[in-house]
Amino acid sequence: MLQPSPPRKRRGRLARSGAASMVLLAVAGYLAVQYVTGGAGAPGCKVASPAVGDGARTAYEFTPEQAVNAATITAVGTARGLPDRAVAIALATAMQESALRNLDHGDKDSLGLFQQRPSWGWGTPEEIMDPAYSAGAFYDHLAKVDGYLDLPLTVAAQRVQRSGFPDAYAKHEPDAELLAAALTGRSAATLTCDGRPGATREKGPDAVRAALVRDFGHGVLEPAAAVVGDGGTSPRPAAATTSASASASDERTVTLPVTGGTGPEAERETARRGWQLAHWAVANASSLHLQRVSYAGREWTAGNTDSKWYPTGTRAAADAERAAGSVRITSAW
Repeated sequence: MLQPSPPRKRRGRLARSGAASMVLLAVAGYLAVQYVTGGAGAPGCKVASPAVGDGARTAYEFTPEQAVNAATITAVGTARGLPDRAVAIALATAMQESALRNLDHGDKDSLGLFQQRPSWGWGTPEEIMDPAYSAGAFYDHLAKVDGYLDLPLTVAAQRVQRSGFPDAYAKHEPDAELLAAALTGRSAATLTCDGRPGATREKGPDAVRAALVRDFGHGVLEPAAAVVGDGGTSPRPAAATTSASASASDERTVTLPVTGGTGPEAERETARRGWQLAHWAVANASSLHLQRVSYAGREWTAGNTDSKWYPTGTRAAADAERAAGSVRITSAW
């Protein structure tokens, strides 16, 4: 017959077991924080303002999941022709409500990026869990707020959300403005990601095209004459230009011409549109398994430890490429 363990030994085992559990909990907590904040050791993205003053830079770091959602929120807003301020309000709101994550839970029946409630008429649960739909629903309500462009950000957001914490949105304004500047294309070559492949199975030119349509609508492909270099196996828009010949030999590249009119203002708008599409692609790099994005003489490549946009040639070559106006998105598969 087995004898019970002496009390002292049993207490020792319990103490060691408790210590081990504390270590595991600490590790789990650390990993959770790293995932949410995009900390060291986790696949991450970063947007930085251009150098100012003494060279100091303002930066915001976030995860690939957050990058995809921020890019969707921005694309939906710009596709509606809304100003940058509306995009910044939407981004700050989602930062507060969900930390830019598409949550399937929340207070009572709140769901999604903006924690919208089906019981309050925001849509069905399935609709609200679609980031493009939920962003559109937020903008629909924001547009009904009289003078929202002139209101403090937290006031405009609260008019839509009716939150129990009406002042909570203000603290996200600096990061939201920085992110909006990059994702609307107002600031060039300022958003980077490390581009490590995510768990999603989305990959290849077809996935890139589908994601573009998901966020920007079908118009992003048709007037832009987007071309997939797939060796001629997929139909191309009738408006495809000679830029198709450059990518036809590369079965993994989607080329988005973004040429506009002539004159300084038209050139600025063209460059801005190009950088919006380029930054959108980088934000989606992990989920779409992208290898490279290039525009206006600059190129981002997945896997670079510094995750920068590097020049691809001389300043003259960059100006020529910008004038030609094409964003090239190359899949890793």
